[in-house]
Amino acid sequence: MKIKLYDIAHSRAGDKGNTLTLSLIAYHEEDYTLLVEKVTAAAVKSHLQKIVSGEITRYELPHLAALQFVCQDALLGGVTTSLSLDPHGKTLSFALLEMEIEG
Repeated sequence: MKIKLYDIAHSRAGDKGNTLTLSLIAYHEEDYTLLVEKVTAAAVKSHLQKIVSGEITRYELPHLAALQFVCQDALLGGVTTSLSLDPHGKTLSFALLEMEIEG
């Protein structure tokens, strides 16, 4: 059965220059193991391939039941240099939550 990440987690995001950080936080601690197993850096890179052109590094935060992804080359040069209407990282947290995984 496929589920969307927004059914089991919420997300926070931030940006600095051309680097995007996305945190994925399980609503319930028991879902953290599923997130660790299914939401790999490679899976996020594939899901956000039109947004992130650089490397993605994943950090595990088990005491918070959270994952953090640091995404390089993700904001078309950054907020002050991009011609995109709204490249801010905060708008991209929902893009991550739209990702589907096997539940």
